[in-house]
Amino acid sequence: MYQDGFSFSYNVYICTVMITTMPLFISGTEIAFIVFILVMVFGADKIPEIARGLGKGMRIVKDATNDIKTEITKSAEKHGIDTDIPTSITSDIKNEVDKVKDDINKITGPVKRNL
Repeated sequence: MYQDGFSFSYNVYICTVMITTMPLFISGTEIAFIVFILVMVFGADKIPEIARGLGKGMRIVKDATNDIKTEITKSAEKHGIDTDIPTSITSDIKNEVDKVKDDINKITGPVKRNL
């Protein structure tokens, strides 16, 4: 039994179910085989430690990328560069679409049908 009260086989089953529901290019049998090999190589006690280490590493990478994005955004705002590019692009497109709608309404205004 582990600290969370579940047995190792239950934890492996849950991990296998979670992994097999993800859209991958390998089948559930292959994933189960990989999990089995991991258990045989690292042992049941080391796998949670390895997973924690990987999780911490992924968190560090995510925090670093967020810090880099923040620094780039601050620098761009300091130099007067538009940092909200997707919004400005969509607003430009929306304005153009509205202009076309207005033009179409001007042309078809007197021709509208009463249904």
